[in-house]
Amino acid sequence: MDTLTLRTGFEIELLAPAGSDRQALGDALASRRGGRVRRSFHTDSEPSAVPGVGVFRHLSPAFDVVDGAGAPVARLVDDITLTSDLAGTSTPPGHRGWYRVLCDEPRLLRLIERSTDPGAALPDVLAPVAGLFGTRVELMGRAARVNDTSGATIAVAMPLPAGRERPCEIVTPPIADDHGRVLEDLLAPARDLGFTVPAEAAVHLHLDGAPFRRPAAFANLVRLFGHWREPLWAALGTNEACRRLAPLPADLLRLVERDDLSWDELAAAARGTGLTKYADVNLTQLVAPHPVRDTVEVRILPGALEASGIVERAALVERLMHRCLDDTPLPRPGGGAAHDPVAALLELATAGAGR
Repeated sequence: MDTLTLRTGFEIELLAPAGSDRQALGDALASRRGGRVRRSFHTDSEPSAVPGVGVFRHLSPAFDVVDGAGAPVARLVDDITLTSDLAGTSTPPGHRGWYRVLCDEPRLLRLIERSTDPGAALPDVLAPVAGLFGTRVELMGRAARVNDTSGATIAVAMPLPAGRERPCEIVTPPIADDHGRVLEDLLAPARDLGFTVPAEAAVHLHLDGAPFRRPAAFANLVRLFGHWREPLWAALGTNEACRRLAPLPADLLRLVERDDLSWDELAAAARGTGLTKYADVNLTQLVAPHPVRDTVEVRILPGALEASGIVERAALVERLMHRCLDDTPLPRPGGGAAHDPVAALLELATAGAGR
């Protein structure tokens, strides 16, 4: 198995078998380590069908696994892009009493998350929110709602849609060494439980962002994922069914060719190019004034259930990321990149000043 040297966090998208769920994997992981599973909330968003509301943000059931000493092992969350395998599911909504809390305002949702108990039953979970607004929880069939004193809806708790207990994204803490063994310790129990790779699956890598907060290094990152997009997809085997991938903005590719900007000026200008986290590489935290997670997120590895395949692809990405730290500008792909993308990328990784 290839060896990784950079501190890396992984997000691995899996699917529990029908009748099971992501908590089952959490229980198995905790049992192997003499640890425990803690229920929590995961925040995500999706397009709204309500007129005048563009996006609904929601909290869904997540499970944090810690070992016997309380150290984090993994976090298991839903991923709403995983849908194809759930078509025709016969599981009723509200599996195990699970629910989602929906809200159309991100600041309110953060307040709701801080104020509520993720282990509470659906009829009770919004009671602290109602207290904040001086109102009461309204029960409507299997749902619960809190309005403010003017009647405007603050949040709604609804049974988890049928099948949404099955998607399971394994989010690891940063792994400093022995990456393959650590990943296999997470994936072997998933295989034993019958978990599979979903149709839209991807694996994401999170690498420390600080080294790339220089104009030359940032420019090379943009050149790599902008100009070398097709060879990267071919070499890594990117899943074309994966959602929320996109090329970097053309304005960003042009911006990084300027050599008259300080890092602060470049970061501010990059924020105005239409940069989004839902691209092949998520650079938004690099240029954010107050990053939530100080990482570069590479989003184009295909789904996998074996550590060896993940580490093999991550090793190629790591070599290319090292090359981006060399101030020598990355060239554009030559004609051979289409014929043998792996060889072209390996050559790119070893070419540069002082190499």
